[in-house]
Amino acid sequence: MQPLRPTLTPDATRDQRLWQIAKARTKFQGHLLTYLIVNAGLWLLWAFTTRPFETHHHHDYLPWPIWSTVFWGVGVAAQGLAAYGSLNRGERTQREYERLRAKADYEL
Repeated sequence: MQPLRPTLTPDATRDQRLWQIAKARTKFQGHLLTYLIVNAGLWLLWAFTTRPFETHHHHDYLPWPIWSTVFWGVGVAAQGLAAYGSLNRGERTQREYERLRAKADYEL
């Protein structure tokens, strides 16, 4: 005999969805703070360790912290869009489910 699973009321489902959204947003906020602190440190390190009159010209090279700032920034931006955007996967899934449910109710 299988244990009974509690059925979720619409309010419980909504609370679960809101909990997931809240978790995604706080996770993003933590990652954003880490990104800002680490990249600020990298840029300061670069600024204090680069000699002002090095042998190469300043217009023909990129500072090395640019790579972590750009590529890590793309990932953080994508996570932010997923956390705060209205078109995240959970919400799209919920809308599609409601659309299918309405269609099934209409056909009955």
